[in-house]
Amino acid sequence: MATSSTNVLATDQLPVVVIGAGPVGLAAAARLVERGIEPLVLETGPVAGSAVREWSHVRLFSTWGEVVDPAAEKLLAPTGWVHPDAGAYPTGGDWAERYLQPLADALGDRVRYGTTVTGVARAGRDRIVDSGREEQPFSVHVRSGDGGESLITARAVVDASGTWSTPGPMGADGLPALGERTAAEHVSYRVPDLDDPAVRARYAGRRTAVVGSGASAFTALALLAGLAKEEGGTHTVWILRRGIGANTYGGGAADQLPARGALGLRARAAVEAGRAEAVTGFRTQAVDRDGDGDRLVLVAEDGRRLDPVDEVIVLTGLRPDLSFLSELRLGLDDRLQAPTALAPLIDPNVHSCGTVYPHGVAELSHPEQGVYLVGMKSYGRAPTFLAMTGYEQVRSVAAAIAGDQEAAERVELTLPETGVCGGAGLFDEPENTEQDGGGCCAAPSTLQIGVGTPVAASGGC
Repeated sequence: MATSSTNVLATDQLPVVVIGAGPVGLAAAARLVERGIEPLVLETGPVAGSAVREWSHVRLFSTWGEVVDPAAEKLLAPTGWVHPDAGAYPTGGDWAERYLQPLADALGDRVRYGTTVTGVARAGRDRIVDSGREEQPFSVHVRSGDGGESLITARAVVDASGTWSTPGPMGADGLPALGERTAAEHVSYRVPDLDDPAVRARYAGRRTAVVGSGASAFTALALLAGLAKEEGGTHTVWILRRGIGANTYGGGAADQLPARGALGLRARAAVEAGRAEAVTGFRTQAVDRDGDGDRLVLVAEDGRRLDPVDEVIVLTGLRPDLSFLSELRLGLDDRLQAPTALAPLIDPNVHSCGTVYPHGVAELSHPEQGVYLVGMKSYGRAPTFLAMTGYEQVRSVAAAIAGDQEAAERVELTLPETGVCGGAGLFDEPENTEQDGGGCCAAPSTLQIGVGTPVAASGGC
């Protein structure tokens, strides 16, 4: 008994490893500090919010008031940090530079950059072993930028690594289309930053296929349509796996989220003006080359072949990288790859970001005690995640790690009536700023969401 107590005490004094120095990972660290628990944040990139910076040119649908975590703000206050205008909409670059980096700086040496987590396990126990498993701390294997390897021992692991590094492929069956990998120099999986001269040159005067039907695809269509106005010969082919219906472009002018509605309207205008052509019911199976070998030809499952294109932008969603968690006993939904108890609450076939039930540590727990997937990683393949949900998740998780079960189970989420949606947007442009309506683009009425109470249905993300 004495040996067991000593081991427990030693484990409690170990740090909690947080994987990822993005918005939710840094919020988790702030919550742990608030609880008197030492976090160690491991970030692959060289700076805070490295993934966010990769879409620095894209503006969020959420305001500053919705993307700053309360515990993080308390941690920042003594540094003289000034909260940006709560009603303004940051770009990804704004979010990283004006909030995430200052927060990481305030955490100091609790954040370690250039460190990639390559594996997580119970110390001395592989996935099979039961004996003494729960008494063992976690063994976190990491690789530094120079290739060196080391091991960190942790009392708990909070994986906030997100899904940015694993975009969905072009193939309609969820696998890369035949030839997709070999055509990699002409395939991108990101919304293009046309203010970058090299990126602009890649698409100007070219024929580009955009594969996808969400907000990111809308953004790409609108940006390329703007480029087509300025650069002759620029044309876009929009690849849709389904047909065009009433909801293809979102709610338009009637959308409860005007910013999202404006984006859908611009995508529709691009098609109607002839700057983009929509190809429906096209489920990509292969990527061939044209006769000269310089251009790409997309081939559908039904044998249809599109006219050659110069570039392809694939925006078919994101998925979690679970490879480095393979020695842990995770309980994940077969379809979404989200925690089993959370999956039915976030199923995109049923829910939008405004209809997600409140949730916390109970829905985020796994058979392997002490490990938590949070933030976008917790949603698996579901696209309905929002920042405020992630902040509430880590508040609950930090409370559980601290042993405050009452606080961990007390989930109180405050959302605008139409949901708070993060994501791509072009609504800051003059023609989109005069739209009426509520939602996250106005001063919305709010509702308190208690445990077990669903939010009234609203628009998607």
